Amino acid sequence: MKAYYHLPGLFEFYELYKVFLPLYRHHREWFYDWCEIGSIYGAPADCIWGGGRVGFGDESPESVADLMKEYGISARLTFSNSLLREEHLSDKRCNYLCELFFNDTNVDNGIIVHSDLLLNYLKEHYPNYYFVSSTTKVMTDFGEFEKELDHEDYRFVVPDFRLNKEFEKLNALTAQQKEKVEFLCNECCWYDCYDRKRCYENVSRKNLGEDCPDHECVSPNASIGYRFSEAMKNPGFIGRDDIQKIYMPNGFTNFKIEGRSLGSAIILEFLLYYMTKPKYQLKVREEIYLDSMLDLF
Repeated sequence: MKAYYHLPGLFEFYELYKVFLPLYRHHREWFYDWCEIGSIYGAPADCIWGGGRVGFGDESPESVADLMKEYGISARLTFSNSLLREEHLSDKRCNYLCELFFNDTNVDNGIIVHSDLLLNYLKEHYPNYYFVSSTTKVMTDFGEFEKELDHEDYRFVVPDFRLNKEFEKLNALTAQQKEKVEFLCNECCWYDCYDRKRCYENVSRKNLGEDCPDHECVSPNASIGYRFSEAMKNPGFIGRDDIQKIYMPNGFTNFKIEGRSLGSAIILEFLLYYMTKPKYQLKVREEIYLDSMLDLF
């Protein structure tokens, strides 16, 4: 059994992955043999179908597609805008991205969606994609989550991170349902947040180009931003040992790492913590930090 990581920053951290992926391929012994890269997800800047985070990736889509094809990694377009209307479906930029990655015959690519309107459109026009039900739906009710797992259109479903430790209910799922669960591991959001859905809606409005104020985070620790050390204290946090000792033995194999709005340096820390053997972490750091073409800060 393997654990499959779904990594952030398909467009946003292209330069980092351009350096990291050769290390991962040519020095596979530096990394845990029980895990693989399941996909890399993201969306470029000015992408109205985007959601979850406001995209800022400015790398050419063609270069991104070529990199994923070269390393045989599934590319996931993050099209989880929850507020799309019929007139948005004809957007040329988003349809071009779908056509570009749709034409890749060497790897099975996916799209992360929230909107049923968009899902139906994509099924009709780009049927070779697989689809992922987005965590932006904020599914905190386990019954609702279980129904989503039974939705035939979704290969994977990402529940709200507050369902991560519902072990009695999770372990009672069927083997087929377990295969579709994709846990969000390293969320730093306040565990008691009551405003998460509105936060995602604000991002959707911004991606649509609407003039709206920034969402005011209700977390008591909002001012410090994302800290991996703080995320590790979150009751919903899933660590490397949890994956090996709890989730994998119970039939769960898919794990999502968040971080599209963060910097390359913290994404590297995720790659080191979740994937890299401790005795080789410094070697990976050195290879990446000493690459003069990569600006990590």
